[in-house]
Amino acid sequence: MAKNKPSIRDVAKRANVSPSAVWMAIHNKPGVAPETAQRIWDTITKLGYTVKSRPAERTARTVGLLIEKSSIPAIMDSFYGDVIGGFQAEAQRTGYHVNLVMFDRAHERLDILKNGFTQSIAGLAVANDGDITPDMVIQLEATNLPVILIENHLDSERLPCVLGDNFTAGYMATQHLLSLGHRDIAVLPGPTKYSSLVDRLRGCLAAMAEARLLIPPEWLPKPLSGYPLKGYQQMKEILALDQRPTGVVAISDKTAIGAMEAIREAGLQIPADIAIASIDNIAESAYCRPPLTTVHIPKLEMGILAFQRLHHLITSKNDIPVKNIVYSELIVRESSGPARRPLTIEGESLSSGQD
Repeated sequence: MAKNKPSIRDVAKRANVSPSAVWMAIHNKPGVAPETAQRIWDTITKLGYTVKSRPAERTARTVGLLIEKSSIPAIMDSFYGDVIGGFQAEAQRTGYHVNLVMFDRAHERLDILKNGFTQSIAGLAVANDGDITPDMVIQLEATNLPVILIENHLDSERLPCVLGDNFTAGYMATQHLLSLGHRDIAVLPGPTKYSSLVDRLRGCLAAMAEARLLIPPEWLPKPLSGYPLKGYQQMKEILALDQRPTGVVAISDKTAIGAMEAIREAGLQIPADIAIASIDNIAESAYCRPPLTTVHIPKLEMGILAFQRLHHLITSKNDIPVKNIVYSELIVRESSGPARRPLTIEGESLSSGQD
């Protein structure tokens, strides 16, 4: 005997909601809490219920979120997890479905996205840049699809964007160490293909320049790709030098966590021997040994604001492009302390003489 196909009532009963709530979730209507909608969709999947909707309706209530494939590990456990979470929660609250697309530049062509993906959505958010190049963003925007950038901006184009105050974040982290008396400060930069990390580095350099200090080139080690503990190899390079800094600014918390591992491995104390500060305030930063001083970037709020701006672009075609910058906040923890003494190797005092 053939098994009856599940109905909306079956889904509602299993998910412990009303049939109308199931209908609203299926059709992306407002009024269903994000966690309830997720439970409904999980139930739909388990029961094998077939959802039928009109293509035009799906397009009108669907937005795209595009991010480079290499960023996916970060999405799941740190910075971009909160950004995407805020974006998706606000989209669901407004009755939209989010289509997350991971772009692998090494294996995909932009034409595939232009001709297929963009035809099925009402608007597009591009999170971060990296492999998603400026030319690619310009081509996507040329399709007349509403586009907003998250943690990405093009100096040559006036495109709507939502950014953390990355320049100020870099400035604040560096200024914090300077205020503690540090003058021998190293900076661990990130890949230059990410505009947000470049802006943070500019902020670090501005704070040092304001204090009339120069960073030795060997204290600005290039980042290496492929290492799970970002900053570990950079810090190892610095610790191998005859002259070591008393303070380190890491371009991100993940970089700082790797650097702290290298410092501990060398038998040095944080912050007594080397103080460290960074940027992001990911969840792990509060549980480091010692807890990490960092500049908080409001990631969840950036995601929420990005969807709000994208929704406005969808519903208001003649809109002025605006660069939205969310404020940063310094979170002082135990990893940063005053410059107590110059580090020594084999009994000889080390100082840059830049005071």
